[in-house]
Amino acid sequence: MNTSEQLKNDVEQELSWDPSVHAEKIGVSVNNGAVELDGHVGSYYEKWAAERAALRVAKVRSVASEIKVDLPSTSARSDTAIAQAASDHLKASYLVPDTVKALVAEGWVTLQGMVKGQYQKREAENLVRPLLGVKGVINNITLEPKVIASDVKVQIENALKRDAQIDASGISVSVSGDKVTLRGTVRSWMEREDAETAAFAAPGVMTVENLITIH
Repeated sequence: MNTSEQLKNDVEQELSWDPSVHAEKIGVSVNNGAVELDGHVGSYYEKWAAERAALRVAKVRSVASEIKVDLPSTSARSDTAIAQAASDHLKASYLVPDTVKALVAEGWVTLQGMVKGQYQKREAENLVRPLLGVKGVINNITLEPKVIASDVKVQIENALKRDAQIDASGISVSVSGDKVTLRGTVRSWMEREDAETAAFAAPGVMTVENLITIH
């Protein structure tokens, strides 16, 4: 079995392993570490779960998703109902400030507002993604400007070293103003994403350019 065939098999196995994904509805193709998914699913959450499952597989360098969301009639909801549900979930979370608002058009939820940390931006999206009737999420939440610490580079490097899920030896960090650039190689897309999350957690960081590649 060649490398692409093995990677395709690994991705298919991971999709089958994930209980939130109907793997039989999703096609997988692989070209030089780049995975393409296609098919039709019954919710936006399942589309997202399939994409995340593929990214968890070692040696996957990127995922292009052509999966279509076809909501069953039992999942159909008006934009007003989705907006109300989104608002209720956002208000119920102590992690998401009341500056975050959800706008809904044709089943697509757009998140807007300003938050203090990247973790709040991600939490807001996590809350609305699985709501019944949602076809997609656009996260336009921005981060509140902060004064960047003078030793932010050292703080990020130390955070990477502390994280058991990250091989920090292959990652370099550079800082320019409130922007952090990550370079190097890691073993998986999840490890790459963990490194980006660690960089965003540093005080004053507004943007992270993640140039880390998968080896």
